[in-house]
Amino acid sequence: MTRIISATVERWPVAGAFIISRGAKTSVDVVVCTVSDGRHLGRGEGTAIYYEGETAKGCAAAINAYAGPLEREALLETMPRGAARNALDCALWDMEAKRAGVPVWRLAGLEEPGPLPTAFTISLNDPAQMEADARAAAARGFGLLKCKLTGEGDRARIAAVRAGAPDVRLIVDANESWHDLDIVAQAQAMVDLGVEMVEQPILHGKEERLAGVRAPLPLCADESCHTRADLDRLGDFDAVNIKLDKAGGLTEALALSREARARGFRVMVGCMLGTSLGIAPAALVAQGADWIDLDGALLLAKDREGALALHDGLLHPGQLWGLGQ
Repeated sequence: MTRIISATVERWPVAGAFIISRGAKTSVDVVVCTVSDGRHLGRGEGTAIYYEGETAKGCAAAINAYAGPLEREALLETMPRGAARNALDCALWDMEAKRAGVPVWRLAGLEEPGPLPTAFTISLNDPAQMEADARAAAARGFGLLKCKLTGEGDRARIAAVRAGAPDVRLIVDANESWHDLDIVAQAQAMVDLGVEMVEQPILHGKEERLAGVRAPLPLCADESCHTRADLDRLGDFDAVNIKLDKAGGLTEALALSREARARGFRVMVGCMLGTSLGIAPAALVAQGADWIDLDGALLLAKDREGALALHDGLLHPGQLWGLGQ
């Protein structure tokens, strides 16, 4: 009989500081869930969705208090979406893969995953620092950079990033900061600097703001898109950013990816800050995605043993989850 062994909180330091328009982080708290069927252990990790009021401590408490069926499909009905369900869902996948003696990708009916060309995040900062950070990231082999913006001085920041890394692909994350701005004009300034996509320009819950907006580049829903239930109101977006913590696990994330593509959305797969234990399941969803942003563990000062490896900007599967995928 499957049971929850534990749900605990771990704190991992960030390398330097991770800065977006809402503030800076120097560490991240994650919840780690362990389940067992009596013979096999499974682990999963989640990072609280802080902008929705989640905390790692609260997620751990929710898992430890959960008394419903420990079946992945049942979780979609008996547990709210979010980081707690993500950690538990991924732990169940891990355990089931070990019990079956096959990697999770095979258990899920997916093709064997390969290395992923992940973006690397350039934190919000003054233009000179962002230029230096972009130059350093390009030197490490990253061919795609994701720049955090704030709605003020964005063109100067991206011009600096482009000067520091003239040959890389660029995407930007407005983190809802363009809501009261001329979105078309802001987007055009980005196009002129070679940016290919803008993430979450408007406030989540206010998706009607995009009605009639014809931006010159794709607009991607992040905070506005969590699960399949959100797709009906995202018709003015061109793409969706799928994160396991938002979706509440690998099970929903895979279903969201399939349905989003069927409806004509382009797909980005992203992550919260966290270790490779949390990134590994997302790598399965990211196979074939239009944009991949799975650098959450790369932004930490250290990672777990068996972590995903990085070579020339490509993220390679590790061995700490799902039988090495």
